[in-house]
Amino acid sequence: MGTSQSSKGPGSGVPMVPSWVDDPPAEAPNGDDHSPDDADNGDDGGDEEEGQPPSRPPSPIAPERRWLGVRRSLGDYGKTGDRSAMQRGFGRYVRDGYGGTRTASRRMAGTASTAGALGSALDVLSGARPPEPGSAIDPTLLGGRSVDEIMDAVVEAVRPVDGTQDAEASRAAIKDALAEMLTRFPDADLMGLTAEQREFAIERFTAHDVFRRFDLDVGQSIRDNAPNATTGLARLRQARDYVKETVSAAFRALRDAGKTLTSGRISAVVREALQETFDVFEGYAA
Repeated sequence: MGTSQSSKGPGSGVPMVPSWVDDPPAEAPNGDDHSPDDADNGDDGGDEEEGQPPSRPPSPIAPERRWLGVRRSLGDYGKTGDRSAMQRGFGRYVRDGYGGTRTASRRMAGTASTAGALGSALDVLSGARPPEPGSAIDPTLLGGRSVDEIMDAVVEAVRPVDGTQDAEASRAAIKDALAEMLTRFPDADLMGLTAEQREFAIERFTAHDVFRRFDLDVGQSIRDNAPNATTGLARLRQARDYVKETVSAAFRALRDAGKTLTSGRISAVVREALQETFDVFEGYAA
């Protein structure tokens, strides 16, 4: 599946949300996505000293045996392929592994930030917004390049390597999402994507990024308990498809509520979709 090898998951006694994970950025008055670095350009009426970024709420500390119930459920799923065991595994992953939807959503805040950057990059490629001077994704510089070369340029522009597992997972998720978009829309041109195609890519990136984090944390329980390697990979694909289904339903519900992936609102909408997704997962905890 091209997924990085799982670990045994983060241990106990450590923050559930690492200090280097992006906090959800403040929303600009005009609805534009922007990074936390932009958050100190105005008076928000808070108690922070001038020029200092807003303080972050402390992360909950992971308890001992946080993954025990998760691994038990996913081990049962690995052995039997029972969908309800898989769903319990996702539910316990959110409830026990990350202390609930709120903290799980904070842990995946980087997914929303990266989705916003991906949306901006695809807008540039499609001519919906001008490139920054010297940008590696300037359409005039990418003319005549292969699909793989263009996708690699997008990955480098959106999520540069920084030595973290999150960056590695997101880089792979971006490429997975673009490849899946090209399969879903065989006539699509990366240099001229429609709004529908760009939205599909962002939705699929969100799903792939969530699944890759899940796999890195606890996917090994599925591999270790499956009857053989082939079955293990098939069960992981089924789990990935379940994530896609749940994420897609979350985006659908947001669209029905009038919250769409318009330029400048992508990160905010993806944050809501993540919360909806983790709410669904946590509902299966037992």
